[in-house]
Amino acid sequence: MKQTTLRVLVMALLLVWALSSGPAAMSGESGQPIRLHPENPRYFLFRGKPTVLITSGEHYGSVLNADFDYRKYLLTLARDGLNYTRLFGGSYVEVPGKSFGIARNDLAPEPGRFIAPWMRSEVSGYAGGGNKFDLSRLNPEYFRRYAEFLGEAGRLGIVVEISLFSSTYGETQWKVSPFNPANNVNRTEVSDWQKLNTLENGNVLEFQQRYTEELVRAASQFDNVIFEIQNEPWSDRPVIADVINPYLPGPARDHYPNSVDLADEASLAWQARVAGWIAQAEAALPAKHLIAQNYANFRFPVRSLLPGVSIVNFHYAYAEAALWNDGLDKAMAYDETGFLGREDAAYRREAWNFLLSGGATFGALDYSFSPGHEDGSDAAPNGPGGGSTALRKQLGIVQKFLNGFALAELRPDREAVKRAAGAVARVLSTPGRQYAVYLDGSGPARLTLELPKGRYSGQWIDVLSGETVRAESFEHAGGTKVLDSPGFAGGIALRLLAN
Repeated sequence: MKQTTLRVLVMALLLVWALSSGPAAMSGESGQPIRLHPENPRYFLFRGKPTVLITSGEHYGSVLNADFDYRKYLLTLARDGLNYTRLFGGSYVEVPGKSFGIARNDLAPEPGRFIAPWMRSEVSGYAGGGNKFDLSRLNPEYFRRYAEFLGEAGRLGIVVEISLFSSTYGETQWKVSPFNPANNVNRTEVSDWQKLNTLENGNVLEFQQRYTEELVRAASQFDNVIFEIQNEPWSDRPVIADVINPYLPGPARDHYPNSVDLADEASLAWQARVAGWIAQAEAALPAKHLIAQNYANFRFPVRSLLPGVSIVNFHYAYAEAALWNDGLDKAMAYDETGFLGREDAAYRREAWNFLLSGGATFGALDYSFSPGHEDGSDAAPNGPGGGSTALRKQLGIVQKFLNGFALAELRPDREAVKRAAGAVARVLSTPGRQYAVYLDGSGPARLTLELPKGRYSGQWIDVLSGETVRAESFEHAGGTKVLDSPGFAGGIALRLLAN
């Protein structure tokens, strides 16, 4: 099929979604895709409302895995009060039962079930099963699923971060990569997977460019899309920038999971080229989508960002990733966690700590989603992380809590809490008007606040149920105010408003 014919097919699919789902699924009620809030770029503006993005979602294979029912998956997220998901574009795929210890991995389709962005050739021999790929021909089946996924997500108010590329991580994944010369008929000129996502990858670069431009064009009519350049670029080409615990003995101190890694210069040069492809593809289009750069793991004060980047993504992030970069006036995103075991509490606490430090996005990897369990009901051990209906509902409580404030007016506040005995306090506020407080740990805790004069009312919120545990109401002359929290385990939240 000629590329022009494919584009006609994609545009026809977009028109079907426009007619069946209404204007919001195509261009948004505001006429613009999701963007940084013009009054407070720490947060997003989506369909006319200040927005934070929160999810506990599947492992990014919704479109490329033929065995995954993405409609049921998206309905599950919406039912649990979540509004965000990540999606890998198809340039990277994993191996069933082998990649990262994930037993039922929707990013690792079974043989013959990988729906790639490219057509299969007539030549057998793809390492993942079936015929080799022809990178010069795009796959209409893939782009149909892609358009349907984005449209269904848009109908449900779910924002999709499309990760165009990913690190390869090792020979296991390189063996099934469509760009591996053994897996295509295009004589790709890269044999070292650590050079795949650099400008030294031979003729692969032209195939990467066409793939990027076609995914961008195919998403042009959707208001619920963000493009991420590359997932974890530091993994294949790391530069150690810091360590979390400097007291550990070497050499383990300087390696994951203790090292803070950045991408090297060769990676950054290639990422800048991809960002340019996105901008180039959208230059003649009416809508411009946000671009995200996956900057580092854990935490780091950002030195500089690539041209066109509006979102800074961290993985396995600490609250400092948001606090240290507050002055950038960009959205700070924690768009992947999920290596802390199966218990919900770890991920719930991460979400509260990051978002109440000024973060705009929180995304957990939820291993209860797998092919056949698109409702998130896979309860058997399935990888290095967790995920459950309970966790998703608890993350929905964070969403509801933040939506109870004038979100665009909130800023990280390091002055309001003078002391929180026995707990770590995270605060967002509009001083003198509204305070969103999270206490991490166990209590009761005595909270000493610095507040202007006024009358205040508040509610202590149970982070497990979302229910109000106790109400507060007081007249304050100004200065310090002591509040004793109810008892809690694993965190408690306070909504405090000036009357």
